[in-house]
Amino acid sequence: MQTVFDRISFRPAVNLSNPTITNISFTLYAVLGVNEKTQILTTFLWLRLYWHHQFLVWDSDACGGVTRISLPVKELWVPDIIVYEFVDDDVSQQCPYVYVNHTGHIRWDRMLRLVSACNLEIFSFPFDVQNCSFTFGSYMHTIKDVRLTPALSFEEMSGNSKQYLEASGEWELVNIYGETSVLKFGIDEWDIITFWPAKTGISAVSLLSNMYPNTSAVLASSPHQVVIKRRPVLYVVNLLIPSSFLMLIDILSFYLPPHSVDRASFKMTLILGYTVFLLIMNDLLPSTANGTPLIGIYFSVCLALMVISLLETVIITNVLHSNSKKYREVPHWVRVVILKHIARMICYQWPEELVQPSASRGSTQDDKTDRPNPTSPPWVLAPANPVHIPAQHTTSTIGPGVVSSVPELRQICQDLSDLRAHLTSMQKEGVLQEQWCHVGYVLDFLLFRIYLLLISCYAMVIICMWCIWINQ
Repeated sequence: MQTVFDRISFRPAVNLSNPTITNISFTLYAVLGVNEKTQILTTFLWLRLYWHHQFLVWDSDACGGVTRISLPVKELWVPDIIVYEFVDDDVSQQCPYVYVNHTGHIRWDRMLRLVSACNLEIFSFPFDVQNCSFTFGSYMHTIKDVRLTPALSFEEMSGNSKQYLEASGEWELVNIYGETSVLKFGIDEWDIITFWPAKTGISAVSLLSNMYPNTSAVLASSPHQVVIKRRPVLYVVNLLIPSSFLMLIDILSFYLPPHSVDRASFKMTLILGYTVFLLIMNDLLPSTANGTPLIGIYFSVCLALMVISLLETVIITNVLHSNSKKYREVPHWVRVVILKHIARMICYQWPEELVQPSASRGSTQDDKTDRPNPTSPPWVLAPANPVHIPAQHTTSTIGPGVVSSVPELRQICQDLSDLRAHLTSMQKEGVLQEQWCHVGYVLDFLLFRIYLLLISCYAMVIICMWCIWINQ
């Protein structure tokens, strides 16, 4: 035994021209982390290696039926199998012993905390599916010294990994595929086993081919992939549902009276609350230099729609308050376009005491005779005409004793005339204000329909895209 330990530096083969066959299998136990910004995947593997040590062979019958023993791994030759995508120091806990069979076959089980580079695609977050490559091969020995083959089929590795990873954390395993290939670099060749994505991932073979033009690979099978899928329930509950509720509240805020200032303040408070929500949930969103996830675009568009909703409220408030306080007449084109055609298009319901305005010239000319102002709409009624009493008739009916009270009567008539003029002015102002109110109501109803249509189309597009990704 000591003789074998003294030959630790030499490959355990009687004839060095014969390569050492190494079998490898692994079980994906956990996905510890996915760093989208640095494009790094951290996983935990149970790795198992088999190889044949031709100097550790004994007769089990002569040794009391002992068929398997354990020996310290540091006293034996071990194949230098590495993962080509490894980008960090190996801080895994090492298993100090190996099992040696009486036929010379060695089994070494070890735990591997694998920090590997991976091309992460986060556009469809949180319904994303990631493809990351694991390439196992010898660091120094070529195929003349070490041949590498899988110990289990890729279907068996995938089934074993799914049993442990099924209820583990945020990610779930879709499938594990792989291929065996020969990597050529110059005149040397290496055996490798690659678990790599067919489309989005980058394998060690392609990396070496890009770095060294003389490097090529002879593939033994078709490309396969290691696929993990994110569980989206956490992000749907914490991100999508609250955002949808805030958008629903913003839609319902249109049912507040448009002439009320509370609607604008309510929308401003809603935008402030949505901004705080995005700041709090910013840590849950992935960030990478390759692109922005669709959910980030979704939140930005939702915030933009809320701002558009606030601008609509500002416009309606300006129409209702600014124009009505200036006592300006509603232009004729506004009455024709907004109060007639647009109101009819959006099925605006007029109050029962009012009649929908007509743009025909005949009705306009007929209505002008009954209005105090020619530009007033048809629902404006002129005040009753004053009754003038002739002066001679007044003096004939007033006696001599009443002549002395004529100045007092004149003062009363003057006061009544001023009161009547004030009431007429107030009536005109009320009519103008009512006209602008109806203009604002029609515009508010129109803009609300457009806003609702935009949100509906946007929501349908987002939902369809996410459903397609989920099914795929």
